[in-house]
Amino acid sequence: MTKHFNTVVFDLGGVLIGLNVPRCVSNFKRLMGEENVRTVLGIDDEGEGVVAVSAATQQLMHDYEYGNITTDQFLNTLVEYCYPGATVDDVRAAWLSMLGELPQEKLDYIASLRQAGYRTILLSNSNELHWDPIFKQFHLDRYFDRIFASHHLHIAKPNQEIFDYVVREAQIDSAHTIYVDDLAKNRAAGEKFAGWKTCESVDELKEILS
Repeated sequence: MTKHFNTVVFDLGGVLIGLNVPRCVSNFKRLMGEENVRTVLGIDDEGEGVVAVSAATQQLMHDYEYGNITTDQFLNTLVEYCYPGATVDDVRAAWLSMLGELPQEKLDYIASLRQAGYRTILLSNSNELHWDPIFKQFHLDRYFDRIFASHHLHIAKPNQEIFDYVVREAQIDSAHTIYVDDLAKNRAAGEKFAGWKTCESVDELKEILS
């Protein structure tokens, strides 16, 4: 074990599982048109950024990520912005098309960290529709000592509250913790609020721990 660290906190989307945002955007364009993709989903034409969205739909995305509304409420609201004839199943399929692959070698690496004596923790901004199939397919509870998801906790990154909660609930020794997240704003929050060292990918983590 690397002497300095004893705990690794992982993000899920973009770090462990790939996210195919352009594919998701393309599917939603067919359902609701380009303008609604921008104003309702808050994603640009290339699926690479976020643009201004209406207050109502911004609240919708917030509430779903925070677990404040059900999946049925989320999907039924999105259907209202779609072309006539679009169904809840169409919207569900488009939303799920964002998910990419979770390579087994990444899970094997996490397992090897646990075998080497590291604590492994998952901290994810997620939503029920994305979370449930990932959790069931990959049995994430086999790889992590503790799992924290925004839609279960009703709090999310990069807010201080979620970092305080995870440190307290998992009894993390922050001085000996490294946090892997692909988003700079979340890494900055982890450094500021939890005092964690951060990196942006599993490959970078491997270099640090080697």
